[in-house]
Amino acid sequence: MFKTIINAFKVKEVRTKLLITLFLLLIYRIGCWIPLPGIDLEVFQTTTEGNDFLGLISAVSGGALSNGALLALGVAPYITSSIIIQLMTLAIPSLEKLSREGGEEGRKKINFYTRIIALFLSLAQAIGIIVGFGGALMPGVLGEGAPAWVMSACLVLILTAGGMFTVWLGERITDLGIGNGMSLLIFVGILSYASSTLLGSILQVGTDIDYLWNILIFLFALLLIFTFIVIMDLAERRVPVQYAKQVKGRKMYGGQSSYIPIRVNGSGVLPIIFATALVTFPQLISSIFWPESNWYSDVLGTNSWAYIFLTALFILFFAYFAAQITFKPDEISKRIQQNGGFIPGIRAGKPTTEYLTRISHRITLFGAIFLAIIALVPSFVFKFIDISSTGTLVGAFSATGLMIIVSVALEFEKQLDAQMMMRTYKGFLK
Repeated sequence: MFKTIINAFKVKEVRTKLLITLFLLLIYRIGCWIPLPGIDLEVFQTTTEGNDFLGLISAVSGGALSNGALLALGVAPYITSSIIIQLMTLAIPSLEKLSREGGEEGRKKINFYTRIIALFLSLAQAIGIIVGFGGALMPGVLGEGAPAWVMSACLVLILTAGGMFTVWLGERITDLGIGNGMSLLIFVGILSYASSTLLGSILQVGTDIDYLWNILIFLFALLLIFTFIVIMDLAERRVPVQYAKQVKGRKMYGGQSSYIPIRVNGSGVLPIIFATALVTFPQLISSIFWPESNWYSDVLGTNSWAYIFLTALFILFFAYFAAQITFKPDEISKRIQQNGGFIPGIRAGKPTTEYLTRISHRITLFGAIFLAIIALVPSFVFKFIDISSTGTLVGAFSATGLMIIVSVALEFEKQLDAQMMMRTYKGFLK
């Protein structure tokens, strides 16, 4: 990957896109450190560290939420909006037709709908943050006698504007930079949050030299988990496809062998995000409306057996749900039959569909088990090591963060390779 980046900087067009991407990412990181006016940062940090759901949002946004920054919402509203649009595309036939047959205009309309939903979600999430962090507001910022709701309304508008500005930055990175702007924003946020917490843990070695062994064991466990994620993320089942020979005029077509790649982890990190949000979201609601009650965290805390069982169950469900959306055996079978192809030993038509469905279900089961292991094992491993008394480092290297880092890094390398390949073809044509 480093060799690909070095070669990319040698090409002017690709180098320009990389510099634009780095500049926009720098603007995003600056916005994650500019604090909101009229708030107490200590209250934000204390509340965020004591809530698993808020801690996850803060880690994804690069610590912007715990910093009480202008871009505290991060990309969470846009990601949620994208998920809602995907579900609506399955439920509403007009949207499904627009996404499949609309072309460039259809894509623009769907992006417009996604932004509108992201705007409303940003507004709702900003209101929730201001209500939940009501104790962080400092009175008298707007002058003596100014009502508190005016200050709250101003902060809601600032947070909403920051959320939409983050969406704009992500789209500019996609259009002017390398691509995958939203993913890169999450990637940079998680890396910055993890690096800062890791640096804080390393600094503690000066007070306790024995603490160094905990850090070394932690890094070794992290390396093993990263390796396991990369192997499983690249693993795929290749279903062979044979195309029959066809004689048209004086030429012979077909007679080639190909394969259908079915990824073991085809759904990516989506099931973990859905499952974690679904299990921890009630804790967010409880902390906002009943801050003194800890019954939910006691029953469904991150180390409880109930949390392990529900998280694994939801991961399994959402993995199969995502597989149904992304992999459609009937369409693949029809396309193979139309092109004169067949799977060796399997008849064309319905038997091919049933065969692909059976393989997809088996692969999805292995992928769901992998996601459940990744989601649950690191927390216990890092907790057993007890590297940080505050648990911030464990949160920084959560299962969701590790999966996102690996997936975005691999996708970023593919984007660079595609840019380099495109330049090679253009040079050949010239």
